[in-house]
Amino acid sequence: MADPSRAIVLVGLMGTGKTTVGGVLAERLGVPLIDTDEMILARTGRTVREIFEADGEAAFRALETEALLDALASPDPFVLAAAGGVVLAEANRDALRAPGVVVVWLRADPALLVRRVVGQDHRPLLDDDPEGTFTRMRHDRESLYAEVADVAIDVDELTPEQVAAQVLAAAPEWI
Repeated sequence: MADPSRAIVLVGLMGTGKTTVGGVLAERLGVPLIDTDEMILARTGRTVREIFEADGEAAFRALETEALLDALASPDPFVLAAAGGVVLAEANRDALRAPGVVVVWLRADPALLVRRVVGQDHRPLLDDDPEGTFTRMRHDRESLYAEVADVAIDVDELTPEQVAAQVLAAAPEWI
């Protein structure tokens, strides 16, 4: 049996349920949930949208990397809901392959993601063409998510509780 992991990291496009599923997993495992977007908000006092508008995407990506690396430095077990673009930086992908880190890729159809996030104002990348943007992001990021993922789960028809159960069933030694 493999050594128990100290971190389960959820990756995937925005709207796939990383934070919601992460909360269910963290509760079931009795560990804290860390959300990189929340870490960034706490550190900067600004939302993702505010950072994008004031400083640009590159500045946000740098903060995203900092949050990921800081979270992964924790010696204590946790569940991490990672920002959707965390896989874009090679340094982040390298960090996600570290011993003790299990990466779960949550996948969903772009049309479903549009329905989930419609009306949410904190997602600046979706301002102009949400479905087209999701389709492009899926195309651009799919191989990167696959590169770091230990397991992939299609979440389209599942509740957060069902997704969490699939994560835990995929490898009982994670807990």
